[in-house]
Amino acid sequence: MKKLFPLVTADIALFTIQEGSLRVLLGKRANTPELGRWALPGGVLDPMSDSDLNDTARRVLSSKTGVDVPFLDQVATFSGAARDPRGWSLSVLYYALLPRDLVPAVAGSKTEAIEWRDAFAPGSGLAFDHAKLIAAALATLRDKVDRAALPLHLLPERFTLTELQQTCELILGRSLDKSVFRRRLKDEPRIVQLDGEFLYGPQRPAQLFRAAVDFRF
Repeated sequence: MKKLFPLVTADIALFTIQEGSLRVLLGKRANTPELGRWALPGGVLDPMSDSDLNDTARRVLSSKTGVDVPFLDQVATFSGAARDPRGWSLSVLYYALLPRDLVPAVAGSKTEAIEWRDAFAPGSGLAFDHAKLIAAALATLRDKVDRAALPLHLLPERFTLTELQQTCELILGRSLDKSVFRRRLKDEPRIVQLDGEFLYGPQRPAQLFRAAVDFRF
């Protein structure tokens, strides 16, 4: 009986905030299969150099985008015989968060171009089953924020509470009551007030904060 050796890959939904919306990174494939179609950054497990699939995911992001992300975590595993024309495949989906001030990314050697697409409407005709993967990663991100996780990895090193609330609203797709949100953050150990540091603009100065040293989304 012929044995099947599945193609094992890591695919990453890299999210950021850009132009007032939640975005996900897609690359235009430069190789077959799915040549010329848009896909999530992904790559095949290299058992000679990757100690685990986390290593694969970080290597893929580094080689294809040139960025190092502060947060990366697994979402789910997708598998089947029809996902990839090369044969039976297994993909571990990750999601990652990139601060908006680090958005500039450079396409690596295996992608012709990259685009930051609207995470809620990334476009039709994506390669493989990546539309399904994006939806799964987005659902995980939204559920976590809905359960009071703070998406600080999407913010610059110093941020205001208004910026934090706006980021949560962009992820959730709905407005949040300002007073309720601020009460929730009172004595919040995951953020640190920067005494004497303010963001100045047309309105009254806004207090600046940073993430706690040991913060993890």
